[in-house]
Amino acid sequence: MDDAKSEAPRSADAAGPLLQGTLDLMVLKTLEAMGPQHGYGIARRIEQTSGDTLRLNQGTIYPALLRLRQRGWIRAEWGTSENGRKARFYSLTRAGQAQIAEETGNWERVSATMARFLVKSE
Repeated sequence: MDDAKSEAPRSADAAGPLLQGTLDLMVLKTLEAMGPQHGYGIARRIEQTSGDTLRLNQGTIYPALLRLRQRGWIRAEWGTSENGRKARFYSLTRAGQAQIAEETGNWERVSATMARFLVKSE
């Protein structure tokens, strides 16, 4: 496989089920770190934090934000963005903060398990 192609940024759709299973936690952690943000800002921060290996479009980030609101993990309020436009700003709820703790523990267990499988046998 061509190295240049393997390192190209992946769209959320190209990342498949793994991203769908992790996007909620990425959004929650972004809001935890940065405070209230609008959807575009959340998506750009996730891309930046991923080292630009992920690309999120509106069709990916906004359904995730809706799902998180429906679960009670984030809230939304209207405000004004940096460029003076009306925008919906998202912030964590207490339930969202608790979810971060739960999901972080889950990921630590999964990561430790996968690490055992990925170690080369001698």
